[in-house]
Amino acid sequence: MTILVTGAAGFIGSRTIHALLDRGEQVVGIDNLNDYYEVSLKEARLQRILARSGVSFVKVDIADRDAMMSVVDKHPDITGIIHLAAQAGVRYSLENPYAYTRANVEGQLVILEIARHLKNLKHAVYASSSSVYGTNTKLPFAVEDRTDTPISLYAATKKTTELMSHAYSHLFDIPLTGLRFFTVYGPWGRPDMSALIFIRKILAGQPIPVFNNGEMARDFTYIDDIVAGVLGCLDHPPVVADGDALNRVYNIGNNNTEPLMRFISVIEQALGQKAEIDFMPMQAGDVPATYADIEATRRDFGFEPKTSIDEGIPKLVEWYREYYGA
Repeated sequence: MTILVTGAAGFIGSRTIHALLDRGEQVVGIDNLNDYYEVSLKEARLQRILARSGVSFVKVDIADRDAMMSVVDKHPDITGIIHLAAQAGVRYSLENPYAYTRANVEGQLVILEIARHLKNLKHAVYASSSSVYGTNTKLPFAVEDRTDTPISLYAATKKTTELMSHAYSHLFDIPLTGLRFFTVYGPWGRPDMSALIFIRKILAGQPIPVFNNGEMARDFTYIDDIVAGVLGCLDHPPVVADGDALNRVYNIGNNNTEPLMRFISVIEQALGQKAEIDFMPMQAGDVPATYADIEATRRDFGFEPKTSIDEGIPKLVEWYREYYGA
């Protein structure tokens, strides 16, 4: 099979490509290598991918429909899509909102149009986010919960991708599945995420920002568990039941919410260094807690997270020291 993977130089995308190649798939990778965070890290991930056989790469913006169609026209044998490219980050959506509508909404539409016209497509999987749960206070978050109260533009664009996908699946019988990821961390991770921010600042002897005065909790999910969930989902396209669309949404999380202060203590232990903490009020667009209900994910494609933060954080710290020479 040939799988189209967008966001190929990204954190989740690059690790997903390695997993696909490990099991003998052919991969076409797409990324625009934007400068939202350090491009050198994206290039390093990409270099590792392109050192392997069975993969090709095209630098292109997913919202550029003509360029994307040109890529796909050269690969009519594509049977699966894993759409991970997006403009990420809650805070940045307050500064540059148009980047989110272009990448997340227009980009999703381009992917849906591609899926509509690929004759051999069996399943398209795309990244949503736990941010869609917005102001929900019921924990854990279940896919049946209402998601009509987003509190950031980022979350609103991710909810929009789910609605668009349902419409396309209903209209054109396209098998589509959205995955709501919960706080992904691990080696080769994004430097704008809390784990990497904390590690970098602690090693530099700088205070770390801790919002809501530390009264936060997250369902931290290790990258290998995320990738296992993505591939498990890809292998199990939705099946129509009672006239429903070929469209599903699942949570991909660790199914274990951890207090932020314990997360920090595990980082301190792995570094062998205490953090200086700068307690701050809640930031705009953020939520105090996330927690994934994964019962449907377990039932439908056997997803079972295996990595606790006590196992995952030391692996992240080891990679950080090696990559950054810290």
